[in-house]
Amino acid sequence: MMIIRSPLLRKRKMDFYSTLLCLCCTWVIFQAFRKTRSTAISKKLPPGPKPFPIIGNLLDLGDKPHKSLAKLAQIHGPIVSLKLGQVTTIIISSAETAKEVLQTHDQLLSSRTIPDAVRAHKQDEFGLPWIPISTQWRNLRKICNDQLFSKKALDANQNIRGMKLQELLAETRQSSLSGEAVEIGKAAFKTTLNLLSNTVFSVDLANLNSDTAREFKEIVWNVMIEAGKPNLADYFPLLKKIDPQRARQRMTVYFGKLMHLFDHMISQRLQEREVAGSAKCNDMLDTLLNISEENSEEMDKTKIKRLFLDLFIAGTDTTSATLEWAMAELLHNPVALSKAQAELEQVIGRGNPVEESDITRLPYLQAIVKETFRLHPVVPLLLPRKAKADAEINGYTIPKGAQVLVNAWAIGRDPSLWDNANSFMPERFLGLEIDVKGRNFELIPFGGGRRICPGLPLAIRMLHLMLGSLVHNFDWKLEEGVKSEDMSMEDKFALTLQIAHPLRAIPIPVYSCTEEFSWFSRRTVPYLAIQSFVL
Repeated sequence: MMIIRSPLLRKRKMDFYSTLLCLCCTWVIFQAFRKTRSTAISKKLPPGPKPFPIIGNLLDLGDKPHKSLAKLAQIHGPIVSLKLGQVTTIIISSAETAKEVLQTHDQLLSSRTIPDAVRAHKQDEFGLPWIPISTQWRNLRKICNDQLFSKKALDANQNIRGMKLQELLAETRQSSLSGEAVEIGKAAFKTTLNLLSNTVFSVDLANLNSDTAREFKEIVWNVMIEAGKPNLADYFPLLKKIDPQRARQRMTVYFGKLMHLFDHMISQRLQEREVAGSAKCNDMLDTLLNISEENSEEMDKTKIKRLFLDLFIAGTDTTSATLEWAMAELLHNPVALSKAQAELEQVIGRGNPVEESDITRLPYLQAIVKETFRLHPVVPLLLPRKAKADAEINGYTIPKGAQVLVNAWAIGRDPSLWDNANSFMPERFLGLEIDVKGRNFELIPFGGGRRICPGLPLAIRMLHLMLGSLVHNFDWKLEEGVKSEDMSMEDKFALTLQIAHPLRAIPIPVYSCTEEFSWFSRRTVPYLAIQSFVL
């Protein structure tokens, strides 16, 4: 029996949902008014712009909150109070106040404000960046520090990362021979994904003949968008029940696709481990499965999947975006590019590969990476914190339950800290004992305190290795005659900060084919021989 739905019936249905949404919004507004009138804050909040009724200061955020909030800091000072809907939010915009949040009052301010979209698949109950400081958090953190990202663990599989790097250089050489431009962000993401997937699973998740890298990047970027864009449910908690913008619904789909992939990888490895005499990969997955077998309460299949979800989302897009920014700045500043190439030739030598162990001998390359982090921190507002008790900073009260955002972008461009703060000048870091490990609050791209990103050691290795290799082996020119001074350096905001116009550049080999084959064969022949033997 066929049911015919008339336009009138569809219209009535739409009217019903519209009326329902209006009623919900009216109820939220009533509750907001009632709460505002009944809870006068007697404590001294930091200064800030006057909020509008109901919506508060939401209009002050704009489409690039990191820049809008930096301007508010210039008016009101380094610690600013905003009312975002019903949520009291404190913005930190100086190194001094960041130290108060990330170190002095870290114990009081280390909880998280959870974006509603992140609650998809209950990731907030399992994800290391989101769960509260607890026994579960400490166990996960200990596993990351002692097992996954320790110097010993990373040294053990650096040869695998070296192979993935050579594949990037081989593809780049093919582009140079044909005169085609390389889309730097795309190439960086694919390499980062394979570097990470080989460290974790000992396999490529992005093959030459598949669309996996493109699909994976699309999922990760969509996750970043959903987690970073304004969501009414975050500002009016009563709306979380109805998810009015469907952000959590979309995030459920994205998380589901990634967890399905990880579930398949874990199940496959468990089957392989049951086969007598099977060789172990000694990668991150094997390490976590060994821990699971010893103590199932500390680690199990569910926790492994959730850890991988955090690792791949946090470790792929952020690293590739930083590499793209670094290459963009070098092409925008050819003198800095020439200095980097000169250092690499002097320290590494013509035709020799850049190794992870070489990084400490390349101060200018390190300075380039630091300067990129300063100007373009990929998580410009860090992850949101939440006060679990009242805290006093600079004579102002951060009330219990308030959201705290640290504007790392504003700190990196603070003219009181940096000369020519908006200029790309790697030389400023030469001879300075400033690093990105959370000890120097002028430069905190990975955060600080107990919540600092645990994947920092791996990210630093991958970033220096990729950037150094691309600069050492190729000259670069912009396509279609674009001049370096005419490059657009605009950004676009999500949870991570991306370059608004994808960087495309044509590689020109620095060394001859003979020289490149010489070092390429030295590194690949032993590996291929081993692979042939295993197969």
